[in-house]
Amino acid sequence: MIAVRSALYLAILIVYTPLHWVACILSAPLPRLVRWRVIAAWPQLATCLSRWLLGIDYEVFGRDHIPREPCVILSKHQSAWETIAYTSIFPPHVYVIKRELLWIPFLGWGLALMSPIAIDRSDRKRAMQRLIEQGAERFRQGFSIMVYPEGTRIAVGRRGVYKLGGAVIAVNTGARVLPVAHNAGLVWPRNSFRKHPGKVTVVIGPPIDSAGLTPDQLMRRVEEWIEGEMERLTPPEAIAKSPAFRGCAPREASDRRATPLTPALSPKAGGEGDESA
Repeated sequence: MIAVRSALYLAILIVYTPLHWVACILSAPLPRLVRWRVIAAWPQLATCLSRWLLGIDYEVFGRDHIPREPCVILSKHQSAWETIAYTSIFPPHVYVIKRELLWIPFLGWGLALMSPIAIDRSDRKRAMQRLIEQGAERFRQGFSIMVYPEGTRIAVGRRGVYKLGGAVIAVNTGARVLPVAHNAGLVWPRNSFRKHPGKVTVVIGPPIDSAGLTPDQLMRRVEEWIEGEMERLTPPEAIAKSPAFRGCAPREASDRRATPLTPALSPKAGGEGDESA
């Protein structure tokens, strides 16, 4: 039944995507923030559909930590779920992406209309310069900037290498950083066709001021907070009980480039929880 629902979910999105693309094209002349809201209707529909068809609900703790002004959002990355669900949780935001994603039919074209910061990772110096310049521009346009500092989806129970791009934007623009942890990988594993029913917990931490910090110092604080929360959200017993990993040890589903989670000093997220049903 899981496979059937997952296939139906994918089929519905495949049928709907070209129809929504028409709305995306028509929104092209509109102001950036208006255009973002039109295009964001697709991932918002996908999120609602995942709740209704796949049984994947979610709850958010620390929503009151989201600042009124644009900021840099640094999040754990475990699956495709957060990429679609964050448009329903956070104010308008843009992604830092590799430019090759813009070449994907429909998806890439829609991303381009959402004003991302697309970088050429083969030219590191130019990429950093572009991050700072376009980051400041997006803030002026009213967007926050979403970055997955590990750079790729990391298997549940593992820790990737935190890259400094998001911290570089924050330090050079004076923006605050918002750390985010979640356990979406327990129900929607990376690179998996099968999506399992369950509840995703998203924890938004207190904003971190970038003033007086180097990018490395700022990212270390972010990493400590996120990984400390991940220890709480995805302990070994939770991974063992997850239907997505039943019958295999956490290490068997891990990323070879990542390392096991290690205890990290982390303040509790605080804030009140609210189910986004």
